[in-house]
Amino acid sequence: MAFPKTLFFGSRLSWVTLALTSWMGSAAPLLAAEPPKLVVVLVVDQFRGDFIARYREHFVPGGIQLMLAEGAYFSECHYRQSITKTAAGHAVILSGVHADVHGIIANDWLDRATLKKVNSIDDDTVQLIGVSAARGGAKLPAANAAAGGSPRNFLATTVSDDFKLAHAGRPKIIAISSKDRSAILLGGKQADAAYWMDQGRMISSTYYQKQLPEWVQAFNDVGRVESFFGKTWERLLPLAAYEKIHGPDDVPWEYAGLGLGRTLPKRIDGGAATIAAPFYNAFELSPFKSEVLVDFARAVLENENLGRRGVTDFLGVSFSVNDSIGHEYGPDSHEVMDMMLRTDRMLADLFKVIDERVGLKNCTLLLTGDHGAPPMPERLRTIAPGIDAGRIDHPRVLTTGEAALTQAFGALPEGRRWFVTDSTALIFSIDVLKERNVAPAAAEAVLRDALLTIPFIAAAFTRTELAAHRATGEFAAAAQLSFHPLRSGDVLYIPKPYWLDRKTGTNHGTPYNYDTHVPLLWLGVGVIPSLRSERIGVDDIAPTLANILGRLAPPRGLGRNLF
Repeated sequence: MAFPKTLFFGSRLSWVTLALTSWMGSAAPLLAAEPPKLVVVLVVDQFRGDFIARYREHFVPGGIQLMLAEGAYFSECHYRQSITKTAAGHAVILSGVHADVHGIIANDWLDRATLKKVNSIDDDTVQLIGVSAARGGAKLPAANAAAGGSPRNFLATTVSDDFKLAHAGRPKIIAISSKDRSAILLGGKQADAAYWMDQGRMISSTYYQKQLPEWVQAFNDVGRVESFFGKTWERLLPLAAYEKIHGPDDVPWEYAGLGLGRTLPKRIDGGAATIAAPFYNAFELSPFKSEVLVDFARAVLENENLGRRGVTDFLGVSFSVNDSIGHEYGPDSHEVMDMMLRTDRMLADLFKVIDERVGLKNCTLLLTGDHGAPPMPERLRTIAPGIDAGRIDHPRVLTTGEAALTQAFGALPEGRRWFVTDSTALIFSIDVLKERNVAPAAAEAVLRDALLTIPFIAAAFTRTELAAHRATGEFAAAAQLSFHPLRSGDVLYIPKPYWLDRKTGTNHGTPYNYDTHVPLLWLGVGVIPSLRSERIGVDDIAPTLANILGRLAPPRGLGRNLF
């Protein structure tokens, strides 16, 4: 498919005129003569900021290369918050605000009153639809087997929410992903549908509709996922291309379970002779899952007639498999490289479908990531044996904190604990503090100071400091953006660079560049083709898209219009 150099503007002169107008700071907002027929928001999970430069020579025409050639590329786009998790990242993209406003502090957290885990998209007032129990689908809580997911815990407003309300509900908003939280949070509160994958099926919840549309049921009944049983994941390119960038494939710190082994190629069967739960688990770590997602995106476009209804529609697509593979094999693996190259080719296929149905010149597209990822510490120590890198010793965090609190306030009865560990912070037992007549602020200060004596901890902040906006230090501003008074813990701590809070593989969730830095590319209506290297925030996406659509930015957004 050939794309003319003047795909979006009538001539080189008009391109230069628009670029100069923007550069000179025109007071008037940039508005297209016609609004886009379709807005497509693309998110690649664990899409680190250096991946484009690292793999660009191997990208194909029509995918990321098209966005680089015909669109705008912001090479220094960063998340500003300290907790860079999937749910928190997706919640920023179209809202333009952070966890201090949208409330999605992480993928999950502990309820402060009950100390029970809350998933970011938990909603016991709705039910899942489309789940196949026969396939072992949907890991549902025993207490409420009908519990579903929704954006109930999301406290902000997205650009798509605002646009739909401003146009009497006529625009369609549909978001899809392999992960529930990615689809739900990308869709916002006013989405017509959010679909995610569970044990080979695309499912949803009654928050959006009472049952799956017939075309979704038909898509599931084909058994597309099962058709990949026993298929082999081969490299797209010769082995030498991968070794040139990443070195050898067979390294001891990578995942070897589910019959996949540590190296490519990989047979996708879960090590089982028949289709069963192990196969679906292995499928989670294969590029074929994204192939099914792109097939489903095509089905959404066709069956919902997006972009062809006389009003601007929204389609969100989040590629989650990249994150699953990245966690197990690390960002410097042959697997991650091959997955990124395949994602680029899938984007090219999706762009072709959009062009055929709607016309790319009639659309606004953006591509970004929800977070990055650090290298595995074992790899770093192999390259540089003296480097300060490792894995967080969580028992040490507990024993150090407990010992300091006991010394300050006295010993507790056997079996009692001063605090519990959340995914993002430490939370005191309210009953214990009351029993010992200890002021929360005093206990927080003791625990914070104790954590700072641990060699792998770089910073720590108390609830009292963050609630009063009195936190100081290098990471204070980022920690403030990840703090929500109703959901965050009592002491938040940040590890040193290259120290991971996972026993194996890699993880993310810190304010360091390897976690915050993601690519941002734009293409289409309202986009000024350019290469931009100034540091910007992911929270700048929402006001930019709002401006293209002729709308105000979300009410509490602090970002700026990039064009």
